[in-house]
Parts: sequence; structure tokens; C-alpha cells
Amino acid sequence: MDPSIYRRRIIINKVGMILSGLAMAIGLLGLTWILWTLFYNGLAAFDYDFFFKSTPAPGSAGGGLANAIVGSLMMVGVSTLIATPVGILAGIYLSEYGATSRFAAATRFVVDIMLSAPSIVIGLFVYAVAVATVGHFSGWAGSIALGLIAVPVVVRTTENMLNLVPGSLREAAFALGAPRWRVSTAVTLRAVKGGVVTGVLLSVARMIGETAPLLFTALNNQFFSADMSQPMANLPVVIYNFALSPYEDWQQLAWGGAALIALVVLSINIAARVLFRDPVRS
Repeated sequence: MDPSIYRRRIIINKVGMILSGLAMAIGLLGLTWILWTLFYNGLAAFDYDFFFKSTPAPGSAGGGLANAIVGSLMMVGVSTLIATPVGILAGIYLSEYGATSRFAAATRFVVDIMLSAPSIVIGLFVYAVAVATVGHFSGWAGSIALGLIAVPVVVRTTENMLNLVPGSLREAAFALGAPRWRVSTAVTLRAVKGGVVTGVLLSVARMIGETAPLLFTALNNQFFSADMSQPMANLPVVIYNFALSPYEDWQQLAWGGAALIALVVLSINIAARVLFRDPVRS
């Protein structure tokens, strides 16, 4: 090889590595700046009142986000119970039964659209179906909206994980006389359960921070309420309202709520990557 060509390739490689490292450093710097600002302002709001008292009235001192925390937990919990079985079963069908099915192809197309659709569109759809028809906002409507956001994440993750299972594993189960449904649930799904759980956790992390769908469905509630058939407080909407308010105590609570959501999302993502990495060993 011509030495000049070799030296040029080395130079190009070094320039590429330097530019890649610089881009990574800029990204990490921006992320660090955001997290530092968020936690510096938000962690100061963490105290007893923050976790055990409801949102305060305008201009009043004290108060916390207990009603919003409980409301978010209830709606996200219900949405997870809805999205998990639906998403996993749909993912099993697409991977194990829908290789050449037109219905499966149409389902994949719809799932891709739902994955890329703005959350506000889903919120408007649920508003028209579950809010306008009954005449009032509710926690159930919020759970439906969040569930529609989570289902495509679980479907796509489950299908991708099942596609990683070696065909020899299925063939061995079929050779033993196991029916297809048994192979799908007891063999292939069990082999990638870590990846499927990761998909569920990531869908939960996405639901926690969604604001637009809840503005059109659950709205808000200044008081503590566990009645899912009525408007329900939730962290994203409370953060949105309090951050735009002229009251400093409300703004501090908004910082605290944002920090709490960030901590939960970071914890879920870290747990998903650490506990369930490398689900399939080919």
C-alpha cells in the first residue's frame, strides 16, 4: 500500500474520532447542565409537606404534591395493567403467527404510526371518545390515553425480542410435541422475559412524563381524590400549571415535581439496562 494513502487514512480516522468525541462531550455537557439545574432547584423542595400534603391554594403558604403523586401513580398503574397484557399478546402474535399475514402487516403499520404520533393527538382522540361523551374529565380517561401511548412500545419491544430467539429453540420444542401456543408462551417468551420486562419499564417511564394527553382527559384536581371517575391531579399537569404561575412557592413545587419525575425515569432506565441486559445469548 502507498504510504501516503495509509497516512491519509490514519489522519481521517483521528479527525473522525476527535469530532465524535467532541460531539459526545457537547451532548454530555448539555445533559449535565440540564440535570444539575433541575436537581439543584428541585431537590430543595423535597420535605415532609412535599410528599404528604396536597397542592396549596393560590397565594397560600405550605402545601405539597401528595394528591398529584398519588394521582399519577394510580393512572400509570392502571395504564400499565392495560398496556402490558395487550402489548405482550400482540407482540407474540406478530412474531410467532404473523410472518405472512396481511392483518399482521396492517397491525405493524398501525403500531408504527402510534409510536410516532404526537401524544396530544392521542389525548384529543381520548377526549372525543371518553370525555366529551360522558361530559366530564376523569382519571379513567387519563389512564386510557396513557395506555394507548404505552401499548405500541410494549408491542414493538416484545416482537423484536421474540425475533431474536433462535429458530432451533422453537424447532426443539415442536419436536417434543408442544403446540404452537405452548411454545410461544412457555419457551420463546420465557427466553426473552428480561427484554419484555425492559419494554414494559420503558413504557412506564414514557407515561410518567406525558402532559398533553392528561390535559385533555384527567385535567387536574386541587384536592386529594382517589375517585378515578372524577378529574384527578397528576404530576405533569401540576408542574405545567405551577411553572407558569406568578407564585414562588408554586414554582418551587414545580421544580420539585420535575426533579421527582426525572429521578423516577432515570431509575427505571438504569434498572432496565442493568437488570435485564443481554436477554438472549445466541
